[in-house]
Amino acid sequence: MAKVAFIGLGVMGFPMAGHLKNKGGHELTVYNRTAAKAEKWIEKFGGASAPTPRQAVEGADFVFTCVGNDDDLRSVTVGPDGVFAGMRKGATYIDNTTASATIARELAEFGKGKGIDVLDAPVSGGQAGAENGQLSVMVGGDPAVFDRAKPVIDAYAKMVGLMGPAGAGQLTKMVNQICIAGLVQGLSEGIHFAKRAGLDVEKVVSVVSKGAAQSWQMENRYKTMDAGKFDFGFAVDWMRKDLAICLDEARKSGAKLPVAALVDQLYAQVQAMGGKRWDTSSLIALLERE
Repeated sequence: MAKVAFIGLGVMGFPMAGHLKNKGGHELTVYNRTAAKAEKWIEKFGGASAPTPRQAVEGADFVFTCVGNDDDLRSVTVGPDGVFAGMRKGATYIDNTTASATIARELAEFGKGKGIDVLDAPVSGGQAGAENGQLSVMVGGDPAVFDRAKPVIDAYAKMVGLMGPAGAGQLTKMVNQICIAGLVQGLSEGIHFAKRAGLDVEKVVSVVSKGAAQSWQMENRYKTMDAGKFDFGFAVDWMRKDLAICLDEARKSGAKLPVAALVDQLYAQVQAMGGKRWDTSSLIALLERE
């Protein structure tokens, strides 16, 4: 059992911290910007909370963060009340936020200067994956630090892989989001086409899902997409945030992402329809408009 701090109890962080407490058996202290959320977490899982990130991480062996974006990450890590101000030398910091590779490398250097080991470890699997402890975790950092942290991360994961040095975890998450963007648009068009052609969507998917067109999105989202229900996962606002990170990184590296750029603009249209909090499968709503 380790002493663990978890910063950020949103849709993903709340259950992830719970798995660290219950499945991992670790001693947990949590922090959330909205204190009521931390109190709700303690009611469900036990543990303790702290009024600042710095106080939450005091004496911790492992510190996790899972917040919204680069700016949110900086707000809880650096500065007088941030995690780096409270962490002890030799402790390990693991960031589960989907953020830029730039800030991942920045925090790795910052931690190194304080004698703190840092891993960038974004996750994939959505809210259901977090709740079921079945996330895929893509990690960037030192192999020795990864080996030490993996048994702790395993509490909320089905797959944990070291992808390379600092920033490699975030770059791998970008690949994940790029692939998902194209898949969801393709599935949207396929379902829309089937309906306009007078086919039974249920029968169509039961056949094509057993062939080369099969995907997680098809298996888990086609029914709700066909029904026009979009309250089952990762929000459009967050997907656009992630795609912006992907497109920015592509400009730096010279990578060409024509489909990702197009889907990003399609999501902008979904936002304009009032779908900011709809899940990412809502791309079909654009095709279904009369």
